[in-house]
Amino acid sequence: MKAMILAAGFGTRMRPLTDHCPKPLLPVAGKPLIGHHLTRLAAAGIDDIVINVSYRGEQIIQALGDGRDYGVHITWSREEAPLETGGGIRQALPLLGDAPFLLINGDIWCDAELSALPTLEGALAHLWLVDNPDHHPAGDFHLDDAGTVHVEGSPRLTFAGLSLLDPALVSDQPPGAFALAPLLKRAMDARQVRGHHHRGAWVDVGTPQRLYTLDAHLRRSASAQ
Repeated sequence: MKAMILAAGFGTRMRPLTDHCPKPLLPVAGKPLIGHHLTRLAAAGIDDIVINVSYRGEQIIQALGDGRDYGVHITWSREEAPLETGGGIRQALPLLGDAPFLLINGDIWCDAELSALPTLEGALAHLWLVDNPDHHPAGDFHLDDAGTVHVEGSPRLTFAGLSLLDPALVSDQPPGAFALAPLLKRAMDARQVRGHHHRGAWVDVGTPQRLYTLDAHLRRSASAQ
């Protein structure tokens, strides 16, 4: 199993923190935000990782190198300009191969157990879904009792930015910048997206305040152990 971490965005919502530091390198509890992903992946035995970079990408590459400090091997997918989520994955497919891979948004923090991953069961994607946070009360998708994800329906949950994808979801798209969400919704309409409700801890690290709150929470948790 390979994993891809999305780390090519500008981090606009995090300004001014990201004016000189790319979002993946913002410090959280003593390590870069992206470092928490690498640590969890290594602990789960997932050590072959692709990371796409664009904005201040060389800073990220210099900080993480080949990943050996985290017990993983990193392959870099460089984008001259951000290709959005779908385009970034499409460009990285030669590095990811033909098998399903784990996709992680670089700007989340989640305690999901990654050592026992779900199977796609013939679907194109499997999504981790979480309770709707205060800043996104309407949610994204509906998860039915059979584990199928739908664009419409109630109750609704929020996409956690963590998914298992079949490369076929994006492989027929032309190179260039494009969003992943329309492809996921098209697959949902074809009943080709599954998911589950993750009830553990999750944070969309989308604002400086959420970053500071997560930092304080992780430091308290570490001192209590």
